[in-house]
Amino acid sequence: MCLPRLAMLRFRADLTAVAVGIALLLVGVGAVAAPAAGRQVRVLEASLASAISPAQADMLEAALNRARDSGADMLLVRLDTPGGSIEVMRRMVMTILNAPVPVVIWVAPSGARAASAGVFLAAAAPYLAMAPQTTIGSASPVGLGGGDVKGTLKTKIKNDLLSLLRGMAERYGRNADWYARAVTVAANLDAMEAVRLRVADMIAVDKSDLMDQLGRRGVATDRGLLHFAAGDVRFEPFEPGLRHDLLSWLLDPSVAYILLLAGLAGLYFEITTPGVILPGVFGSLCLLLSLYAMSVLPTNAAGLLLLLLGGVFFGLEVHITSYGLLGLAGVASFFLGSLLLFRGSGLGALPLTLILPTVAGLSLFLGLIGWLVTRAQLQRPKSGVEALVGQKAVVRSWSGRSGKVFVRGEIWQAESWDPLGLQPGQSVHIQSVSGLVLGVEPESGQPGETP
Repeated sequence: MCLPRLAMLRFRADLTAVAVGIALLLVGVGAVAAPAAGRQVRVLEASLASAISPAQADMLEAALNRARDSGADMLLVRLDTPGGSIEVMRRMVMTILNAPVPVVIWVAPSGARAASAGVFLAAAAPYLAMAPQTTIGSASPVGLGGGDVKGTLKTKIKNDLLSLLRGMAERYGRNADWYARAVTVAANLDAMEAVRLRVADMIAVDKSDLMDQLGRRGVATDRGLLHFAAGDVRFEPFEPGLRHDLLSWLLDPSVAYILLLAGLAGLYFEITTPGVILPGVFGSLCLLLSLYAMSVLPTNAAGLLLLLLGGVFFGLEVHITSYGLLGLAGVASFFLGSLLLFRGSGLGALPLTLILPTVAGLSLFLGLIGWLVTRAQLQRPKSGVEALVGQKAVVRSWSGRSGKVFVRGEIWQAESWDPLGLQPGQSVHIQSVSGLVLGVEPESGQPGETP
């Protein structure tokens, strides 16, 4: 009796231990699989919707620092870029690869693109999503003039970019061969093809759809794999601040172009009408700001020189009688320089809708200023001592080659080139003014005229 009873008790104890172990295992699995259940997931949201520039790199770093300091679970970057500088792109790639929180890049909204340097940012992100009707690709390096890089330099740059892209693609299990083709043959894909070929991880129609897919897939954090429901997500917009807004505005190619022409117009006004001061100060500031922007943007030197040459042509028009030919050459220089100013690194030429009215307005302004200056130079002075030239004066006293004359209510010292026999009351013409001495000659037919 005792032995069977003892065996039964042991069996019950073992069964209880197994049940407790299974329960603890289920609790542990649930804790790992869904640590976010019942709490909000904080997502800091930033937008990168312009060419890659130092302003965008600063914004990304600031956003990641904000996410870390505020305890956000991840950073969502909405991406739409034509590309930009390789050096700045590398800085941003390093920032993403060493981010303190998971980075999710979403190429959105529909119609957006991750082109050129944007391909590298997309590849560097642990989680890459694309909205429908978006594209990715065209990562071949180009020169600052918009042409192909040639020779040994081309090989070095391509091999460097290929190794970088392949490494990032293989790290996240993406299609490294396609990423290589984006560099070698400028391959492009739409969102559907990108997901099918394992270039992107998912297609997301909106933020809710994106978070739903990420929550089911799981986001790797330093606390483990994070699963969550879309309803548990709270978005926090990232506001980069005034400095970023100002720098982004300044590094816009259209703004840099207009600042350059405004600077040329201000300096031209100051040079042709010295002493006004304000146009010169305004033009100098605009010119310096535009030159800073162009030192960062992929600027074509030939385009910049053509724009400066146009200003020189208009300046010469004031001093050289060319019957408008120099002015026409200035207009042509402005137009051609505007077409060539920006090309390469993801940027195309400035649109004609901007170039045509800007060049026409600037040319009319410079032409009007030049015409007014020329007209003023040809007119006889109406004030000051120079206005006395050509006036009549009445002799008060005269001896030989000098005497005194009366004009405009004042008595002046006067001289003549030859000795004259002038009598008081006679009229003379004022031919010149030298200091406070008038050069005069008698009126034709008047007594005292030199024979």
